[in-house]
Amino acid sequence: MRTFFILFIKELRSFLLSPLAYVLIALFTLLNGWIFVSLVKAMQLQVSSQSLIHNLFSSGWFWMGFFILFPLITMRLFAEERKMGTIEGLLTAPVRTSEVVLAKYFATVVVYAIIIAPVILFFPIFQLVTGEQAAFSPGALWGSLLGLLLIGFFNVAIGTLASALTTNQLIAAMLTFVLVMLHYFLGFLQNFGVTPDSVWADGLSYFSTTEHMNSLTAGLIDSRPIIYYISFSVVLIALTHHVLESRKWRV
Repeated sequence: MRTFFILFIKELRSFLLSPLAYVLIALFTLLNGWIFVSLVKAMQLQVSSQSLIHNLFSSGWFWMGFFILFPLITMRLFAEERKMGTIEGLLTAPVRTSEVVLAKYFATVVVYAIIIAPVILFFPIFQLVTGEQAAFSPGALWGSLLGLLLIGFFNVAIGTLASALTTNQLIAAMLTFVLVMLHYFLGFLQNFGVTPDSVWADGLSYFSTTEHMNSLTAGLIDSRPIIYYISFSVVLIALTHHVLESRKWRV
């Protein structure tokens, strides 16, 4: 456990001491701040049947910026180590491969949480400034936070695996983006040629990021998305471990 924390702190410091983390925080906050203000103005002009939280997290602009985060924060995890030739020394050191994988993964999750934190703070700040408590409910806010964290766990795991498969950071970023977007659009297949309320429709809705977020932004916290995202994150991390362990035996 001590080795894990040493690697975790080292990886986290490398993120926080680089300008990339602060550029991403600034850009992501500015983009979503613009979306947030635009939605508030739109809701002032026309009554909306949905909450401010739902309107933000169902916005295509939000998801566009959201999915770009993961290639950028995960592409260097193992690809950089392999390109620089330091992965051999890391894997042959007296540390477990699982400790290396988990330290890099959880450090990236913490960085991801730091990047999205300002967006979550928009809502309590808005309520504090305007006193408009009807704009959202605490349950919806906590549900949205849970949804963003779960989706983040899963997508960071995708990026971690992609980075372990290649020595090129650009290829790792492209692979991560493609896989993240494929998973996102998988949930929309239920709208194309699938009979409503059928087994196929129910199965595809289980993979739907938008369906999960729609429920969570309404304050409906269900165990299914929790089990889904955590279990698949574990599978992806296990695959990453297997990829690195097989390379370790070739070193």
